[in-house]
Amino acid sequence: MSPVGARPRRRAELAAFLRGRRARVTPADVGMPPGPRRRTPGLRREEVAQLSGVGVTWYTWLEQGRPINASAQVLDAVARTLRLDRAEREHLYHLAEVPCAPRYEAAAETVGQEIQGIIDALDPHPAVIYNARYDVLATNPAYRDLFVIPEIEAIGVPNVLWSLFVVPERYCPVVFRDSELPVMVATLRGAYGRHVGEPAWEKFVRDLSAASPHFARLWASGDVIPPGPRVKTFRHAAVGELRMTSVSLSVNGMPECRIVAYTPDDEETGHRVLRLRELRRAERAPG
Repeated sequence: MSPVGARPRRRAELAAFLRGRRARVTPADVGMPPGPRRRTPGLRREEVAQLSGVGVTWYTWLEQGRPINASAQVLDAVARTLRLDRAEREHLYHLAEVPCAPRYEAAAETVGQEIQGIIDALDPHPAVIYNARYDVLATNPAYRDLFVIPEIEAIGVPNVLWSLFVVPERYCPVVFRDSELPVMVATLRGAYGRHVGEPAWEKFVRDLSAASPHFARLWASGDVIPPGPRVKTFRHAAVGELRMTSVSLSVNGMPECRIVAYTPDDEETGHRVLRLRELRRAERAPG
């Protein structure tokens, strides 16, 4: 179906979706008295409009699927009134053809045992789960072998950008900082566009800019790129340099989060990755 032909179908779906969500919210849910002779199973249209701070006619047209424009702010207000969860809110945005996604301040996610098991199974290849802000949500042993060094642990911030920009350069595990760090900042900038104005994101950028003039300069450039596969070179004190291909994989149920897995780019790196695992086992062996 062409985009033009899909538009009426999308509006009809939007109308049905709003009516269904409105029917399940009772006056008591939003602190309103039920009132006499109520025949509507949930809220009335005028009640949704009033609680959302929009005009009754505008909301009626929206629920009827008429071709009207809706801003992100207005849709957020309607979503709050209808008590939509995250998935429902995103669905509302898609149906209303609003380009910007709903804005959530909470960046951290809980990683379930199933997802942790997946990245653990990738050992001896390093794997990590990042959110859009590069917070480190979960790692496997091989990732910790490569990146978790005392100088990075001392920073006390579970975020890879803080680790790379604040740790002294001589301790940084990334070899080609001049080419790799700008890419990471440009990837962060791409994600930031969906969170402009959110206190958590603004504080993160402000604090890291204050801690690292290098980050501040790269951030000021305004460059934007999406995440993607790359060949990166890392150094490890025990085994030397490692050329690794990084691949990003999305995670169902964790919006804006991704698994980043690293695989050897050459045979020598493969041997060194296995050597790292052997060293880890030797350190943990009893006696």
